[in-house]
Amino acid sequence: MLRRPWTLRTRLVVSAVSLIAVVAAVIGTVTAIAFHSYMYGKLDDQLHSVTERAQRPPGPGPLPQALRAAGPLGFVGGGGQPLGTFGALLGEDGDVTASKVVEDSGLRAQESAKPLTGEQRSALEEAAPGIGEGARSVDLPGLGGYRVEAATTTEGYTVLVGIPSAEVSGALTTLIVVEVCVTAAGLLAASIAGTVLVGVALRPLRRVAATATRVSELPLHSGEVALLERVPDAEADPRTEVGQVGAALNRMLGHVGSALTARQESETRVRQFVADASHELRTPLASIRGYAELTRRATGSRETPEPDPVTRHALGRIESEADRMTGLVEDLLLLARLDSGRPLSYGSTDLLPLVVDAIGDARAADRGARGQDALHRWRLELPAEPVTVRADPDRFQQVLVNLLANARTHTPPGTTVTVSVRPPVRAGGPVALEVRDDGPGIPAELLPHVFERFARGDASRSRGAGTGTGTATGSTGLGLAIVQAVVSAHGGRVRVESEPGRTVFAIELPAEAEATCRADSAEAGAEAEAEAEAQPARHAESAGPGPGPGPNPGPGPGPGAEPALRADSQGGDRLSTPV
Repeated sequence: MLRRPWTLRTRLVVSAVSLIAVVAAVIGTVTAIAFHSYMYGKLDDQLHSVTERAQRPPGPGPLPQALRAAGPLGFVGGGGQPLGTFGALLGEDGDVTASKVVEDSGLRAQESAKPLTGEQRSALEEAAPGIGEGARSVDLPGLGGYRVEAATTTEGYTVLVGIPSAEVSGALTTLIVVEVCVTAAGLLAASIAGTVLVGVALRPLRRVAATATRVSELPLHSGEVALLERVPDAEADPRTEVGQVGAALNRMLGHVGSALTARQESETRVRQFVADASHELRTPLASIRGYAELTRRATGSRETPEPDPVTRHALGRIESEADRMTGLVEDLLLLARLDSGRPLSYGSTDLLPLVVDAIGDARAADRGARGQDALHRWRLELPAEPVTVRADPDRFQQVLVNLLANARTHTPPGTTVTVSVRPPVRAGGPVALEVRDDGPGIPAELLPHVFERFARGDASRSRGAGTGTGTATGSTGLGLAIVQAVVSAHGGRVRVESEPGRTVFAIELPAEAEATCRADSAEAGAEAEAEAEAQPARHAESAGPGPGPGPNPGPGPGPGAEPALRADSQGGDRLSTPV
């Protein structure tokens, strides 16, 4: 697992505290070494003074009997040396032959002196310095550390003199402990103060980052964008490092704002052109269709001879292409209106009747003009209760028609197409609508672009693949773009998942607010009753053969037609049935 990266504040504080720790360690080490040298130097001077007394012969005055009896080690009880001082007499082979340790001061120093133990004598013999080697540190079991020096008396004896170093070692240990404690307290204080100071110093940088974050949350990819966010002047002073970043960010935002303004102006001009061109083309296309149809109907009378097959085919093609161009113009005009932000006619809308109507129309279109059996299998999965959203019924009906037409025209015969509606699973959740099919799927390279304008698939989902005729169905490549635009205008979102054998177009819409439902409850109830009464007749009509898709695809069921689908959205049973 990757370690979480440190923030800039943490890195600065840790770096500063580490630097202080290194400086404190160097100062403490130098201080301890200097103190060690100073204290041991004083201890060695004191030891050398005692050693000189051990070397000098007794003065001319009378000596106490105890000192005369002590011989070469008489200096030990002579006074003037600290408690614990010892003297040891070495033989010619380096062994300790006599020793005394001072355990009392004053007049009883000589009488209280005791010899070294055997273990202590062995340790002294192993670590004792030679003549002229100066002082050496020696540890004696039971007595502790000593500074020991060797000397030769005037009588020719070799004497070892030692004074305890415990006091100096204790002072040095105390100094080290104090330094460690003071350093730890200083580092803690430095960490707290550094955190506060660095936080204050980085406050302008956080404001710059907040400005960049707000800009990143703006919907810059589409629509008119007013890029007014700027770093405050206090954080855009080029004389400081943070100010340089803020000033550079302001310049970049200015350039981006200019580019977005230019893009918006260009898009506005294009949309206006598309809207104007679409509006202007509607009349000529209607005239072309009208004249072609008039010509076709006028032929075959007494005054007008029957046209030859080539002419009839040409007139049919003129009408077909005029119809296709009319659909393209209408789609472009609708997209231009949605892009311009024109409000839709929102109202309390039950999705279930819209879904039933749309799938009935799709089934009628799937039969074709000759009334043959439907080429696809159509299924519904609807809940028992109404699913109400705030929507424009006409526009959302077009969403359903486009999705079902996409499934019908881009999948082979025998494909099962299922439309399901699910109410919110939790309070405030979205309403889910899915259109699924088990066709060949959408190519992976096309999947990210299916909602773009004029996007078309390959032969596996090409126009006319589901008609069985091999003829083009007049697809403009704008159907799914209209789906996304209308769903977005309703505050929802649409997504697609596809793999061979399963393609799902999923729509999520915000459920109607409870207050809105209460306000429209009376009107919605009346409309629901009328819709329930009208369902059998309408769906019997949509289930019969007709000339093609549309709100009224045919005059009614003919002989041998299948029973009409009854889908009452107010019923108590869940509807999951093929159509």
